[in-house]
Amino acid sequence: MSPEREAHAYFSRGAGNYLVRLLGERAIISQAKPITLPNDSEPEPDIAIVQPLGREYLEYHPYPENIFWLIEYSNTSLQKDLETKYKIYAEVGIPEYWVVNLKLRKLIVFRDPQDGEYASKSTFSVGTVYSLAFPDVAVSVDAIISN
Repeated sequence: MSPEREAHAYFSRGAGNYLVRLLGERAIISQAKPITLPNDSEPEPDIAIVQPLGREYLEYHPYPENIFWLIEYSNTSLQKDLETKYKIYAEVGIPEYWVVNLKLRKLIVFRDPQDGEYASKSTFSVGTVYSLAFPDVAVSVDAIISN
């Protein structure tokens, strides 16, 4: 495996484990598993933070309305994540989409999907982020971008 793919796997796995500890039973942290979009596509985001619906997921993968937010880790796929996936996720109403630029160690947070675009964009390299779904939970930027 290439060093880029190793870094991608390492950082996304670490962040997923961190989010499991942070959110506990409030959400399911699904790593590289399908979600189902209205056009019958089933992308596999690096991390999907979804409603804890339990056995319902035996019947279907999480739909947009079940998703709190998505995280993609980007090394060589940054353009795809910031353009193609950005559009897809905004169009289906994913409320929050985070992209980790592994080369620059930056977290880009997109929020408020409107007309196929996200109305809000913030970039972090340090500090704390509060997700829309869990405004009482402080998410360490460092734990997401460099754990």
